[in-house]
Amino acid sequence: MNRLISCIVALTFSVILSTNLTFAVPTHGPPPYKGEETPSTDKDELIDINTASEDQLKVLPGIDEAYSKKIIAGRPYKNKTELKTKGVIPDYVYQKIKGKVVVKEPKK
Repeated sequence: MNRLISCIVALTFSVILSTNLTFAVPTHGPPPYKGEETPSTDKDELIDINTASEDQLKVLPGIDEAYSKKIIAGRPYKNKTELKTKGVIPDYVYQKIKGKVVVKEPKK
């Protein structure tokens, strides 16, 4: 009888131990890979239209190579609405990017 109980206890511990190891989820380490990174380092970071490179501008929705070159050629901007008022990009493109761009104060 004692031998049967010992076997049951050993079997129970084995099942519990293997279950914990099987379903263990790591809580540290790098985030999972999600594909190729975009030129922007942080997706929530605003892009300064007065200093951004052509590649950084092309990350914005609706901005292709032609629009990025026009944005760069139209610098400097006092505010981001000048993208529309100067005719650099059409209103429908501006509506897509207005929350993603900024005009920062020049460093002194």
